[in-house]
Amino acid sequence: MNADIQLLRKELEDAATHLGRPHDLRFKPMFGGLMAWFDEKPCAWLSAQGLALRLAEADQAELLAEKGAARFRHRPDEPPSRDYILVPSALRRDTARFSQWLERSSNAPAPQKKRPRPKTRPR
Repeated sequence: MNADIQLLRKELEDAATHLGRPHDLRFKPMFGGLMAWFDEKPCAWLSAQGLALRLAEADQAELLAEKGAARFRHRPDEPPSRDYILVPSALRRDTARFSQWLERSSNAPAPQKKRPRPKTRPR
């Protein structure tokens, strides 16, 4: 894992510790990055692009108003995420403020399960 992702992980761990809940945070390597869960719910995506928090729709506009925040994209040619917002580095380094955003992420409703596509019969 690269050093940038390790730093992002430490910032997220610091925020969870600030909340007194470091034991509620876990990580799993995925697609060259890390997926983070907090209180058993997906909360963040850590990648070469930065750290993106999963937020409820009501909280997204407020974070997007922060200088440097943007919607996460898995790849440049894909549409922006509906749920994940890249957190500016200045906000991530402010552990007290960042921990509040982590708390908001943990309160976001669980993502809706995608319905399986109907199988088509071969012709």
